[in-house]
Amino acid sequence: MPAVPEPAAPRPLAPAVFPGLDPATHRCHALHGPERAWPDTNCYVDLLVEVLAARGFEPRAALGFTLAQDYEGDHFTFFKMPAADLVRLYGLEILELALYDDLEAHLATQVRRGRLPLVELDSFHLPDTRGVSYGRSHAKTTVGVNRIDPEARRLDYFHNAGLFRLEGDDYDALLKPYRPGDLPLLPYAEIIKFDVGPPAADPVATARVLLAEHLARRPRRNPFRAWADELGRDTEALARRPEAYFHAYAFNVLRQFGANFGCLQAHLAWLSEAGETGLAPAEAAADAIAQEAKLLQFQLARAAARNKVAEVGTAVERLAVHHDALMATLLQHDGPAADRRLAA
Repeated sequence: MPAVPEPAAPRPLAPAVFPGLDPATHRCHALHGPERAWPDTNCYVDLLVEVLAARGFEPRAALGFTLAQDYEGDHFTFFKMPAADLVRLYGLEILELALYDDLEAHLATQVRRGRLPLVELDSFHLPDTRGVSYGRSHAKTTVGVNRIDPEARRLDYFHNAGLFRLEGDDYDALLKPYRPGDLPLLPYAEIIKFDVGPPAADPVATARVLLAEHLARRPRRNPFRAWADELGRDTEALARRPEAYFHAYAFNVLRQFGANFGCLQAHLAWLSEAGETGLAPAEAAADAIAQEAKLLQFQLARAAARNKVAEVGTAVERLAVHHDALMATLLQHDGPAADRRLAA
């Protein structure tokens, strides 16, 4: 009787920055919980929230920078955690990844070294965007590569509110074209270097200092009143442009400030939990902006359809009032120290 061959040993997993993480069992941070008004913020902040949590850090400590968001004339600031804050709080650094060779090889090299690559990819091939852009539309978005396995054509990546896996044809579509000479431009990429310095010995005290610094950078004019000046132009454009334009506008305007102030509310709540007093009115104002931004999306869609800016003007003024209250509370709480830092 012929011998029955023994089953082949399972193939070892490819290296990973966080070897213990599996997309099938990963649980997102509470900032991405379904009960929040904006469980998704933007691709950059979302993936850093998950990466920081995977490293054992508290992501809410880094969200004080949201205080400085402004209206930029055609969008609200696309908010990103400042690199300097990440060094001071967590001892990690984000550097540009210089691409000059095969993208797949660059990513594998950095993962083997324990650095997490951040790279802009086409969401058309990202399975976690199923129902939105996966297989439907092309849009660049930033992902963080936790594990890459060229032989298996598989990649585990942080994106939006979690950790996901792509493989097969999606892997080939995203990684195989990116070689010198194949495309006019290689994608923009960065790496996260961990342990470049010690994390803050007292994260709460460090976060308080950073909050005062960002308060000193606050917009000199209420950003919602600045936006109100452009509402007529915007609603006219929304009325004559296709529906896809509204979704792009809503992401870069309403979602950016709604999610931004939702993050600020989480930061202030974390400081209060740590024993900081006097922040409750500011937390309530930030939460009101985040909540009303959700409602304003629907109001703006109706106003655009009717080309009646007055229907949303009152709502935008309410946002401005909440912003005034937020800043007044924080200026009373920490204004003198903040303005001294700005003067220095």
